[in-house]
Amino acid sequence: MEASVSGAGRFRRQQSTHDRGRTAEADGVRWLEEQGFEVIARNVRTKAGELDVVGLDGDTLAFVEIKARSTRQFGPAATAVPPSKQQRIARAAALYLTRHPHPGPCRLDVLAMDMGAAGWSFHWIRNAFEAR
Repeated sequence: MEASVSGAGRFRRQQSTHDRGRTAEADGVRWLEEQGFEVIARNVRTKAGELDVVGLDGDTLAFVEIKARSTRQFGPAATAVPPSKQQRIARAAALYLTRHPHPGPCRLDVLAMDMGAAGWSFHWIRNAFEAR
């Protein structure tokens, strides 16, 4: 699912990459909620790493990695989750499930956000990768 939303000016005015990341993540969460996604937790820390967003898409528990790019200089945001990062996310999701079991299906998603002249372009990749 793709969509575009304004916000370019606010994002580009941020001074630090940390602030830009927080702004982009907040915009991404807001967009997910507009799509009917129910956020359960954000920035969940585990021994394996951090989960950006945990929530429900219907009865499916989804672990969503949010990646944002302000330019295409290093490629689109969707390419910014290499196999090593995928493994960390999968391990963190498994640890989350040991403490918070879910009776239904689970999946690993990526919300790729690329900044354009008109604002964010969102690309929600459901089942972006498999746990290994």
